[in-house]
Amino acid sequence: MTALPPLKETFQNSIANAGASVFHIEDVYPRIDDGRFAVKRMVGDPIEIWADIFRDGHDVIAADLIWREETTSDWSRMPMRHHGNDRWTATFTPDKVGRYLYAIEAWTDDFATWRRGTRAKQAAGQDIALDALEGAALITRAQPQEKPAAALLVKVCETFLQDGNIVPLLGEDVERAMAGSQARDDLARSKFYPLTIDRPRAVAGAWYEMVPRSQGREPGKHGTFGDCIARFPEIAAMGFDVIYFTPIHPIGRVNRKGRNNALKAEPGDPGSPYAIGAAEGGHDAVHPELGTLEDFRELVQAAKRLDMEIALDFAVQCAPDHPWLKQHPNWFKRRPDGSMRYAENPPKKYEDIHNPDFNSDDAGKLWDALRDIVWFWVEQGVRIFRVDNPHTKPFPFWEWLIRDIQSRDANVIFLAEAFTRPKLMKALAKLGFTQSYTYFTWRTTKHEFQEYLSELTSYPERDYYRPNFFVNTPDILPFHLQSGEAWMFKSRVALAATLSGSYGIYNGFELLEHEPIPGKEEYLNSEKYEIKVRDWDAPGNIKPYIRGLNMARRANPALLQTAKLRFLHVDDDHVIAFSKTSTDGSNTIVAAIALAREPREFWLPLGDLEIAADGGPKRVIALENAITGERHGIEWGGIRLRLDPARDPMLLFRCLA
Repeated sequence: MTALPPLKETFQNSIANAGASVFHIEDVYPRIDDGRFAVKRMVGDPIEIWADIFRDGHDVIAADLIWREETTSDWSRMPMRHHGNDRWTATFTPDKVGRYLYAIEAWTDDFATWRRGTRAKQAAGQDIALDALEGAALITRAQPQEKPAAALLVKVCETFLQDGNIVPLLGEDVERAMAGSQARDDLARSKFYPLTIDRPRAVAGAWYEMVPRSQGREPGKHGTFGDCIARFPEIAAMGFDVIYFTPIHPIGRVNRKGRNNALKAEPGDPGSPYAIGAAEGGHDAVHPELGTLEDFRELVQAAKRLDMEIALDFAVQCAPDHPWLKQHPNWFKRRPDGSMRYAENPPKKYEDIHNPDFNSDDAGKLWDALRDIVWFWVEQGVRIFRVDNPHTKPFPFWEWLIRDIQSRDANVIFLAEAFTRPKLMKALAKLGFTQSYTYFTWRTTKHEFQEYLSELTSYPERDYYRPNFFVNTPDILPFHLQSGEAWMFKSRVALAATLSGSYGIYNGFELLEHEPIPGKEEYLNSEKYEIKVRDWDAPGNIKPYIRGLNMARRANPALLQTAKLRFLHVDDDHVIAFSKTSTDGSNTIVAAIALAREPREFWLPLGDLEIAADGGPKRVIALENAITGERHGIEWGGIRLRLDPARDPMLLFRCLA
């Protein structure tokens, strides 16, 4: 049995430890897992920092917010303001992308403490002669850093020594000069909290996913990068910001899949672009039928000229004839019979791909090789990567890779394509992924939307989880789209484009493609296994509708963020209504979107909605249709509206004060 130390000794030790600082700096906001992971913000946005700061006794305390870029040693600082009940706040605005640290410092303001006590004694008619000497002594010990403060303090000291008048010592200007001129003997500092500042595309963007080999015009002929470039003006005209390519690498021939995921490929079948690698090369090569690396670089520039970016798929998997399987066989697992283990997600089997073994004895070189692949494409001009199934790879690997790449180029964006358990998805976002896929694809009811968006816009999720609402993907044709009804396609893209700062569609959505494998949420004749040639202007397409949405997004900053969202009460389960406000408060929009095909009439209450105007918040008095420009006055705190989904399932308004 272990003897306990004497009570007196234990008490003395606790007193010694507690005496390290008299200050308590608690409940710092924002922070993620007490500073284990970085808070995310956009460059140019003000960042509010809050904390509870207090100490024993009645002394006046002061506090500063300090921050710096992670790679520098120079701290910036600004005073924090007391907000009440020991709550302090300050706001700063980083002016460039990168990783930062911030912390809070607190100390006792001896002069302010003296001034407050002396004025109280003076008001009570007490003798303050000794107090005056104490105040003068504090001033003489000051070490002002700025000439105006130094000059003021010298002057008041001289005046006091000449006539003994305490009044100059008690001035507010003297207290301000002393605030930054005193020794901070009991200064305490919080822990350092990480912060990631991203460029605007990390927060908002309209994504268009395309399969490059299907962008040609001639049936049966493999598309090229040139064919993709030819489509760029059309995609730009629809208002998209990001063109996301499925893998562009050589496709394996061994165990190549045939159409509709058939185990045996027929002559001419192109195989799945996710079966990466063949004799022509691996992840750092382009499929020869698409073009050359030089052609790809021209494609990146062609997109840039239209104010769009290229996003590449980064899939950490290899076809059986990927060069790595011969060059680095120890990077892959083998079965007891010696055969290479192919990828599985029982009962699904992926005979055409093998996953690297992150637990191999040579895992360090595997990590380096994968990092080098990402950097290779960064050097070709790519700054956005959609990462395939990151939740199936070690989390420490992603945290290391993302930090390594972003330390070289802070503008690189990583989107996590992880449709998995909520905590795994959130963990990926915390450890560094810039954006994340979501469950939006399967949310269909008003209650589901409100519950899910309330989760994503609450603290702390809103500070690290940036959603990207994809309405469909090459793998997912949701049941609600399988009827092919135009109103439903419009409703879904309207929900995605207005609820989230970032959203995306997979090519063919604008053509209302909807033929499924019966009973499954998968496309029949999937483009993953064959080349498709489409008439991109086919009758019935909704390209003009999508363009209108994207133009409204560009004209209304409120739509280019997700966090500042508020649901409005509409007494109809088939209509969802909400308001969104821009970061600076100057732009507020209101949307009402139908979730059923029948026409709806309803009352939209606007309550206490306000907009920043003329230097202060103003009550909303009118709505302007963001698409048509038509204006509507507000009476009795709201407006009666009618939605006809057959024409347009959405009403989108800009609020006017």
